[in-house]
Amino acid sequence: MISCVSKTQYILSSVLKLSWRGFLLTASASVFAFAPQAGTPPTPHAHIHINSAQLPFLYADTLYTNGDILTMQGTSPQYVETLAVKGNLIQALGTHQALQPYQGPDTKIVDLQGKTLLPGFIDAHSHFMFALNMVNQANVASPPVGKVTDIESLLNQLADFQQTKQIEPGGWLIGWGYDHGALAEQRSITKDDLDARFADYKVLLIHVSGHGGVLNSQALAWAGIDASTPTPEGGIIARLPNSNEPAGLVMETAYLPVFANLPKADEAQQLALIDAAQQMYASQGYTHAQEGFSHLADVDFLMKAAAQKRVYLDIVSLLSFTEFADWLDKPRYSLGHYQDGIKLQGLKITQDGSPQGKTAFMSQPYLTGGPNGEQDWRGQTTLPYKDFAALVTKALDNNVQVFIHANGDATIDEAINAVEAAGITAADDARTVVIHSQFQRPEQLDDYVRLGITPSYFTNHTYFWGDVHIENLGLEKASFISPLTSAINKNLVVSNHTDFNVTPLDPFFVMWSAMARETRGGTILGEPERVTAYQALQAMTTGPAYQVFEEARKGKLQAGLLADFVVLDKNPLKVGVDAVREIKVVATIKEGRTIYPKLSEETAL
Repeated sequence: MISCVSKTQYILSSVLKLSWRGFLLTASASVFAFAPQAGTPPTPHAHIHINSAQLPFLYADTLYTNGDILTMQGTSPQYVETLAVKGNLIQALGTHQALQPYQGPDTKIVDLQGKTLLPGFIDAHSHFMFALNMVNQANVASPPVGKVTDIESLLNQLADFQQTKQIEPGGWLIGWGYDHGALAEQRSITKDDLDARFADYKVLLIHVSGHGGVLNSQALAWAGIDASTPTPEGGIIARLPNSNEPAGLVMETAYLPVFANLPKADEAQQLALIDAAQQMYASQGYTHAQEGFSHLADVDFLMKAAAQKRVYLDIVSLLSFTEFADWLDKPRYSLGHYQDGIKLQGLKITQDGSPQGKTAFMSQPYLTGGPNGEQDWRGQTTLPYKDFAALVTKALDNNVQVFIHANGDATIDEAINAVEAAGITAADDARTVVIHSQFQRPEQLDDYVRLGITPSYFTNHTYFWGDVHIENLGLEKASFISPLTSAINKNLVVSNHTDFNVTPLDPFFVMWSAMARETRGGTILGEPERVTAYQALQAMTTGPAYQVFEEARKGKLQAGLLADFVVLDKNPLKVGVDAVREIKVVATIKEGRTIYPKLSEETAL
């Protein structure tokens, strides 16, 4: 247990008057500190060696000590004995002796009691707004996320949800996490399966990829999808055998209008849920979340929540390419700075689908055909290349950071070509992020280096769908999925993410999947791409901080950076690979304030 003490056991013998300019100093060269000037943000400094009698002094608000304090600075683990916090920033860190002068009469001492403190986890890619919507949706995921193992158990989950929520006929039954590949029947659910139990309801099963769903007859009618509906470019409408009648599955561009028009809780209900959504992240050690594909309605909602002081995480929003013209150069949607905890970061383009849904665009055909039985199926892109490249160029010409969803190697080719066509190289420091970047070819890493592209990988796929990828793409191609080690060896800055709610927010499962690369069936998928525990942590701290231009603000423990921390019951660097999954979050601290668990000022953790 971590205890907080309101009085220190040490008082500086020669206390000088405090300076309004707020100079901070150290007693030896074994401590890092910052010295901010009034009205200016602090900047990190190297070792400072100043006699403490020469300048005024400010006491720390809090000192953390007696644990493994892992700084995440550099390419190998570095620890300090004690860390000082002043306001919302890290004031200094170093040895116990060096930080004794920072202890004042009201400084709180946090005894870590052997636990581990490191920078708060940074969510490299998820969908924050999904956390709000899940409250009114059924969990139809398969183990270990949910309980669904076959069609019958899925229908039972929906029935239980309908009874629990007392949803009346004509209402919506929406389930999240649907994965046909994990069903015992090894087939997709159709509208007929859903109609058999829920003919009087509108039903949608959101595909686990987030890129599609299965609708029953009432929901298809609501969406205006019938036998006469053409399949849109870049989309899929599955049809019943020997018929144009929709089977229920819609994917990609065919799904976008369905998702956009789904009923949502009213604004008051959503505002009431914003705290619970943030706690889903904070309870897992995240101090920074991402809303990874934001329609303007979502952006407006987040801005309103922030203006009402409801936001205590940092939340970065990636704005939808479908509304690019509506937000580009609009003062309301200015990019790159925080306003009450919300930052609009850049443009998100979803240029292909998911490999498990077989809608990721590949250079070679899937071995098992397409999602609707298509032969020689390679997947497809969302936009024609010409339109996609023009969008990338326009964004980069307007100094808008670009985030490209690309899973298949053919889509990654398009991302590389589009960035190059825009005239961007690594020297421009544009930091184009390829989200997922899963099935890239080894030679594409050199293009990333040349063009300054940074990948955000998704190693959870190795467990959840690794066996599926082997079946669909072959062992060799599947083994190079999310190649963290190869990318790190090229000196690329990488991150690793959950794509929540595609997979759970659990950061220790992310670590484990990057270190073990083990499928559900026990196959080691690409052993050379396994990373160390420290590298896995970098992909959730320093890596994602860099990708959103915040490496001088967060991601490591350094004087002058935000006091964003997570406290763990065990040190991830000192337990075995499998034991990483069992680590628990003890506390999450955002800018010096404990946000998980929620405690009063003086309550012991």
